[in-house]
Amino acid sequence: MIITVTANTTIDLTLFVPNLVNNRTIRATQSIQSMGGKPTDASWILGELGIPSLALGFAGGSTGKKVEIMLEQRGVTPDFVWLEQGETRINVVIIPENTDGSITITTNTMTIETSHVEQLRGKLTRALANASCVITGGSLPEGLAENFYVDFIALAKTHNKPVIFDAAGANLRAGLTARPDHIKPNRDELAELIGHPVESIDDAYIAGCELIAQYGTAPIITLGEGGALAVLPERAYFIPPLRIKVVSPNGAGDAVLAGIASAYERNQPIEDGLKLGFAAAAAVCLQPGTADCRKADVEQFIPQIELMPYP
Repeated sequence: MIITVTANTTIDLTLFVPNLVNNRTIRATQSIQSMGGKPTDASWILGELGIPSLALGFAGGSTGKKVEIMLEQRGVTPDFVWLEQGETRINVVIIPENTDGSITITTNTMTIETSHVEQLRGKLTRALANASCVITGGSLPEGLAENFYVDFIALAKTHNKPVIFDAAGANLRAGLTARPDHIKPNRDELAELIGHPVESIDDAYIAGCELIAQYGTAPIITLGEGGALAVLPERAYFIPPLRIKVVSPNGAGDAVLAGIASAYERNQPIEDGLKLGFAAAAAVCLQPGTADCRKADVEQFIPQIELMPYP
């Protein structure tokens, strides 16, 4: 069973607007509520692909209940630690139709107590006996510091379970010290981590090799329109991007997490997981909602994903 651990569960509200103008009422042309939070997104995508997962994390209020219901309807098994106060957050993604890019407005509406962390630790400990791997990452709510990821990654590693970790900034730097098996930084996150710009694929390759040498962690580096680079202990692959019309890229990186996890779940080579993950990422880009995809699109894209040995 794939386990996902999400400290900051989320619903994403995506709004498509003609443009952004100050001091005007702007009428959205389309609005979609979808899943949010990197590991929970991975569970959401895995559910669409018919791959079961157990979604752990913190949740609260009516928004948390909606997350739970949505996951159950997708075939995911949620098992959250419920907060007595506070609410699972709602993030707003604004996509102006007159320009490229998007604006994401995040919120923080949960406060986590020590007792909540201990409950989650207990849930994960009990689940690890039947786990194929663990996906964790994302932002942290109030009450949690970066050592949350150090502790929870170390817990999974103590049970000899592979960990796929996706975070940014201080959370990423801290979690790396627990030596997760994979991370999935984008270009900007990698640049912040290593302290200098990543301007080429070769820059990404050198940084990836350094991460393996220092932490034993194999990075899957996404480079936006430049494709991606998977740096593994004994080989590396450049993954060219598919030429598709992008509706919204939000959650595409989380599809890569789901693909890697599927390889562990099915005892397949990591290459199979990369192909599935990047096919799912392309499928996510076709949909307006965060991390939404259609299984038929994923299956159509899998044969189109190229893994080109690098360098």
